[in-house]
Amino acid sequence: MQLTRLPILLLLVVALAGCGNDDEGAVATPPAESAVESTPATPEGEDCESAEAPAAKPDGGAEQPSGKLDAGKTYRLVFETNCGSFTITLDQKGAPNTSASLVALARSGFYDDVIFHRVVPGFVIQGGDPTGTGTGGPGYKTVDVPAQGAQYTQGIVAMAKSGIEPPGTSGSQFFVVTGADASLPPEYAVVGEVTDGLETTLKIDALGVGDGPPSIPVVIEKVTVEES
Repeated sequence: MQLTRLPILLLLVVALAGCGNDDEGAVATPPAESAVESTPATPEGEDCESAEAPAAKPDGGAEQPSGKLDAGKTYRLVFETNCGSFTITLDQKGAPNTSASLVALARSGFYDDVIFHRVVPGFVIQGGDPTGTGTGGPGYKTVDVPAQGAQYTQGIVAMAKSGIEPPGTSGSQFFVVTGADASLPPEYAVVGEVTDGLETTLKIDALGVGDGPPSIPVVIEKVTVEES
């Protein structure tokens, strides 16, 4: 569902929900109207290889990890897309359960051949739904309640959730903040930050045409886990 326009100060703290009733439920991310600052536009599809949207994968079916990651290591997820690559360094301290889940999903190939199904230019890019509809997920949930002072600024990666789920609830859908500051309330588990390839996320952002799919398919071709 989409909220009607409210006074700007309210819009900055209201999340919208996408439609859906299955595993991921109505997955909430910011409304397009609340974008505070747009990123500079680039020619449509520049530096992106042409790609066909892959067939939808089944919803659910992933096995929830039972253990935590090695606290003495740093884990990074390297996303390869048809628009380039970017790396997310996971925040084990702030989101241990979600970090372990994302590593397990990546290692199982869950994110391979999955699209970015939602791009709000100058605000967020969202992916991680195996069905490509905005309603799918792994078949389980994790919870990492964000700190009250959580900041959702450019490059921060957080997890989408339905509007009725408790703060910090996560499935597999994530969003990367591409605007200067999303000004969101501390509802979404902050799982990490883009530490390399931010320009790739901005290329994807530039393909946004409102609040929905990008103008050309953006495919996550492969996600590799690095640890050190």
